[in-house]
Amino acid sequence: MMEQQEIDALFREYRRTGDAEIRNKLVEQYFYIAEILAKKFAGRGVEYDDLLQVASEALIAGVDKFDPDLGNRFTTYVTPTMTGMIKNYFRDYSRSVRVPRRVYSVAAKIREFTSEYFKEHGTKPTVRQLAEKLGCSEELIIEALECRAPVSLDARVQGDDGETDAPLHEVLADPQNVFEDFDDRESLRAEIEKLNPTEKKVVTLRFVEGKSQTDVGKILGVSQMFVSRAERKIVEKLREALS
Repeated sequence: MMEQQEIDALFREYRRTGDAEIRNKLVEQYFYIAEILAKKFAGRGVEYDDLLQVASEALIAGVDKFDPDLGNRFTTYVTPTMTGMIKNYFRDYSRSVRVPRRVYSVAAKIREFTSEYFKEHGTKPTVRQLAEKLGCSEELIIEALECRAPVSLDARVQGDDGETDAPLHEVLADPQNVFEDFDDRESLRAEIEKLNPTEKKVVTLRFVEGKSQTDVGKILGVSQMFVSRAERKIVEKLREALS
């Protein structure tokens, strides 16, 4: 394993020259992350080799975009991005698999009965109650319950603390590091210094330390929705300042 100073020097040299040999050295240095993540997500319906390829592609993209002078370590920077790309792969893969008509039909009946049951009893029926009502096995009920219809990104959601609801697309966390889109890193750093203390804390926790929006919310004592909105406002503010 190379020392951190040597690694940072290689990243700077790669950003300056775009030398493929340097990129390959860096990819080899951190390939273990791709292997760890592929093993972590393997056994869930997708082959290890396929996951390793997705993680490897994310690793290469991370090497291409990483700037050591922003102050964060590459492992912290790239792991959330690689994880996000793997999850996106699972999402796209699952959408490509057709749901059996029988399971889809049972899922529709479950939604109808659950709605009626909730109105009458104020709670949702159990798996056993659903199986008895619909005349099918509990295994089929469970399979149908796991069958989810696509959710509209315009669907309204509400924060844990009762905040005003918002469209789903406004509160979903972006698996990519949104600061990768900024080319002028020096100007970006200068604009980040102009942010208020809370905004700078969000930037540090999210994109330097690589914490999730939920974890940032717990640290700051706010909801995940608040963090998501703050994050989007920060990015918009920086983009406007640097445009």
